[in-house]
Amino acid sequence: MSFLSFALKKYATYVFKKRQKEALDPFKIQEKLLMKLLNESKDTLFGKRHNFNKIESYDGFKKQVPIRDYEGLRPEIQKVIDGASDVLFPGRPLYFAQTSGTTSGTKYIPVTKSTMLNNKKCAEDAILSYIHHSGNTDPLLGGKVMHMQSSPELTEKNGVLTGGMGGISFHHVAGYVKKNRLPSYEANIIKVFDKKVERIVEETIDQDLRMLAGVPAWMIPYFEKILQVSGKKTIQEVFPNLSLLIHGGINFDPYRATFDRLIGRRIDCVDTCAASEGWMSYQDNYKEKGMLLCVNAGVFFEFIPVNEIFDANPTRLSVKDVSIGVNYAIILNTAAGFWGYNIGDTVKFTSLKPHRILVTGRIKQFMSAFSEHIILEEVEDALSQASEKFGFQAVDFHVATKVNPEQGLPYHEWFIEFFEVPNNLKEIAAFLDLSIQQKNMIYKDLVLGKVVRPVVLRVMPRGSFILYMKKLGKLGGQNKPIRLANDRKKADFLTSLII
Repeated sequence: MSFLSFALKKYATYVFKKRQKEALDPFKIQEKLLMKLLNESKDTLFGKRHNFNKIESYDGFKKQVPIRDYEGLRPEIQKVIDGASDVLFPGRPLYFAQTSGTTSGTKYIPVTKSTMLNNKKCAEDAILSYIHHSGNTDPLLGGKVMHMQSSPELTEKNGVLTGGMGGISFHHVAGYVKKNRLPSYEANIIKVFDKKVERIVEETIDQDLRMLAGVPAWMIPYFEKILQVSGKKTIQEVFPNLSLLIHGGINFDPYRATFDRLIGRRIDCVDTCAASEGWMSYQDNYKEKGMLLCVNAGVFFEFIPVNEIFDANPTRLSVKDVSIGVNYAIILNTAAGFWGYNIGDTVKFTSLKPHRILVTGRIKQFMSAFSEHIILEEVEDALSQASEKFGFQAVDFHVATKVNPEQGLPYHEWFIEFFEVPNNLKEIAAFLDLSIQQKNMIYKDLVLGKVVRPVVLRVMPRGSFILYMKKLGKLGGQNKPIRLANDRKKADFLTSLII
């Protein structure tokens, strides 16, 4: 073992223990953070309007600041975009992170210096926690590391640099990573996704890749293209020293079998949950499910039981009062001026000492045509179980309701793009249906009562889901895919592709 590797392991253990100590009394840290954020922003337009200078506790904060989504904050954000200072936070933002929403169109997320520093800290903590538990320092001290991300080419909007959050992060990578980083700036700024993947393959195929970060929707086509170009059967033949995947944004479990097959073996994975508005959590022990809530990273968290999120006066909880296993809408209050902000994600706690969460879905991603209210977590869990039982690998999937079929009863329609199409599709469909019945008693009653018929499974041609993202203009960014829907917008497009 080199001295550098020894020192890194020691430092990783020090940081891990420090974060675990913070987690013993998270509300103390969170309340102190809230008071700091309020004090810093008391002279802003928003702070004056909501009497920040009079707030002395979290209970007082709840009385002054209502819950809002992006549309609720849009007037203030527009003032910031137009050039105003001291609106939601002191001064002007460092960046605008540009995202495309399903309900709000293009969104511009103010990003401050504090946001970037906290994001960097959480990213480093995630890797250090992995090193502490695994003893593997190769991802940082070995060969190359790669982050598949949006273009780092930034534009300017009223004096503020603007681009995708992944692209913004490209400019804030730690110095010790830059010298081993892939791909090049020139490859990253290519806008056409297919061309970008081809260029990245060219730049990386002969490199000693040790760590890869990104979202599955990016990694799968990259792996497939590099296997095609290299003529190899598995990624481990191309990159024998690849030992760590860092992923985020969606549940990785439905993709696990696909990655195992592509790579040729199971390698370590670390899950993260980072949004443009702020970093929320990371897997502090890669061997266990659940991600450590980042209680000291510039975000004060609130939680609302999902069934109350659209109520006029929902129950708002701090980390002090949450419970294990309950689905909550997660609310952010950040160092970039998002106050009482409903980001749209739902989570549940897997432990309270320390506070660890799983992302269970999106508030607006559910099916309830017949009051069954099936949520994303139930669908993803069913697909993961089916994949493990029948040995297939899913590239991507979508589920929607067919309320008025031309013949027969209504049904839930599963669109799955398989790595290789299995020959027992009827058994898989039956298993998926039974799995949902076991998780959702209302759906079970609907099937047994012949209100709906069992699951109908559609096999999608390869590349279907990438084609859909291209249609929306969302291919290449860290966009959260629509897995579950009450409407038929995505389902009808996918149906048109079925041969």
